[in-house]
Amino acid sequence: MTIRLYKETDKRQLIELLRLNTPAYFDPSEEQEFIEYLDNESKNYFVVEEGNKILGCGGFNLLEGKEVVRISWDIFHPDSQGKGLGSSLIEFRIEQITRIPEVKIIAVRTSQLAFKFYEKFGFKLKETIKDFWAKGFDLYNMELSLERQ
Repeated sequence: MTIRLYKETDKRQLIELLRLNTPAYFDPSEEQEFIEYLDNESKNYFVVEEGNKILGCGGFNLLEGKEVVRISWDIFHPDSQGKGLGSSLIEFRIEQITRIPEVKIIAVRTSQLAFKFYEKFGFKLKETIKDFWAKGFDLYNMELSLERQ
């Protein structure tokens, strides 16, 4: 397994990963937002691959004067879920983020379908908003505070 930066040539495979997770984890209306993210905000976006096959992806974005970083668009092939790849990718990104001295908080906006995954890494639930993403897809705002000396 390799984690590497996203390339424009990965886009088609990543859209297919999103579609494989729709409607189980994503609403169809989110596809265009994901495409716009890849086109405009993917500076710190990564893919997890084995051989030449992309098994998952996820990134992060700096917010609010670099004190807050948001984990973005975690998506894994259904056959690869539950095998530790998501854990490897979140640990990789947390390690990358901790190299940015200004960052005090890592945030994630997820749903009721995935928030337990982030809890395992110390993220705390801050708020929920019913039907935020789409009907049946609630927003779960979560944060991980970084202890800085």
